Amino acid sequence: MLRPRGLPEAVLAVPAACVALLAGWVPPAAAAHQIVTIGPTLGFLSAILLVAYLADLDGVFAWLGAHLAAACRGRPRRLLVLTFAVASGTTAVLSLDATVVLLTPVVLATTRRLELPPRPHVYACAHLANSASTLLPVSNLTNLLAFSATGLSFTGFTAVMALPWLVAIGLELAVFLRFFGAELAPPAT
Repeated sequence: MLRPRGLPEAVLAVPAACVALLAGWVPPAAAAHQIVTIGPTLGFLSAILLVAYLADLDGVFAWLGAHLAAACRGRPRRLLVLTFAVASGTTAVLSLDATVVLLTPVVLATTRRLELPPRPHVYACAHLANSASTLLPVSNLTNLLAFSATGLSFTGFTAVMALPWLVAIGLELAVFLRFFGAELAPPAT
């Protein structure tokens, strides 16, 4: 798929969809059925992104950054563990987009303010936006689609995904602590 420079994907996607309908490649009834089927999912995803945006406007992520800075006491390993916790929670509850777009810049600013190496902490946000997005149906669009197809309840889906979610985050933290060991050493005093 091509993206027009500086424009949303819809600039190409909507006319292409119209061509597919007009050419008869997709029957109008099938297109309408898909819109009805996926509409609530996209509506919910839009709502959760709006909640994340409003949380950012209200200073929630700046508040998190200040608390991360205070809680880590200048120790890079501790900041990484705290970043893992916050990024995992943000991703699970507010979606992977909130972690990438809203939390990552806060974590970067926090590392700079503390004069700590930013790489392990920023990479953690990027990785956890994916690996920590498996817990709840609202964590990413794929989960929403899978959730609607499984017939599980919200809590049923979460129960099925809880152990894999914890294992993935734990393994990833262990890998990060080992891989970034030199950068996570306490700063020389």
